[in-house]
Amino acid sequence: MTIPGNILSEKQQAQFWRDGYVIVDGAVDAKTLTLLRQQMDDWAAESRGHAEPYGPPTVDGRPRFDLEENHSPDRPALRRINNPAEISDVFHAVMTDAPMVDMVADLIGPDVKYHHCKINSKLPGSQMVVHYHQDFPYTPHTNDDVITALLLLDDVDVGNGCLMVVPGTHKGTIGSLFQDGVFTGKVNPALEQDYLARQVPIEGKAGAVCLMHTRLAHGSEPNPSKTRRRAIYLCVYSAADAIPIARNPMPSKLEGTIVRGRASATARMIPLQVELPQQPKSASFFTVIGQKSASSGA
Repeated sequence: MTIPGNILSEKQQAQFWRDGYVIVDGAVDAKTLTLLRQQMDDWAAESRGHAEPYGPPTVDGRPRFDLEENHSPDRPALRRINNPAEISDVFHAVMTDAPMVDMVADLIGPDVKYHHCKINSKLPGSQMVVHYHQDFPYTPHTNDDVITALLLLDDVDVGNGCLMVVPGTHKGTIGSLFQDGVFTGKVNPALEQDYLARQVPIEGKAGAVCLMHTRLAHGSEPNPSKTRRRAIYLCVYSAADAIPIARNPMPSKLEGTIVRGRASATARMIPLQVELPQQPKSASFFTVIGQKSASSGA
């Protein structure tokens, strides 16, 4: 469906529903972007003093900051910050009231609800790989009007490990994240090879946002750059009448916040069948897909 919007053009809305994503400039203003980037620099500097994932903990007791296995004071490798909107005023303000929220409302509004947020960061030389998957099996709802807004905190391209997507896969089947009865968090190798052959890069300047449908297949490769960070702030939103059918893998005290419009008194259902995910016990889902955290062995 295409809803007449205040920010997204009809062409941009049509592209989203056709391809499963759209990239839009100007998702935050220049001053806000500077504050976001400074906060990221501060967190990366802070991580030098830690040898394993650390707090303050999330509401389910997991470390908020996750570090790659090869993290060190000389080469910090901060890769995930869970629910930064809970601990940073500027990240909270962006999650609730940046232009990107209005863009989401253009697509699945007028009533929009917040689910969770996170930051994925690949510092220069990061070996972090995100294997192909869809988000919906991680966060299944009664309907699939669920969007991840990926705010680019840095200039992002293939040279620093940008996100890769397969256009149109949001209209297809929901791929299993289990193999031989084990939850792996990624599609099977044969399907991943098919996706790799058809993938396109999500590239843009800092301050742009990629609005991505929850069922779009996506992944990413390491950051080969020696000087360029690749940090993305991901905020997950749903239509207000999309009700979670599994526990939030990244629970937040802010979950369910209505960021546009009103709360819904009903749950809208669509025909679907989806496997229920296993919940991560470590600092991030990267350990689920086989990439250990620093020192923890997880």
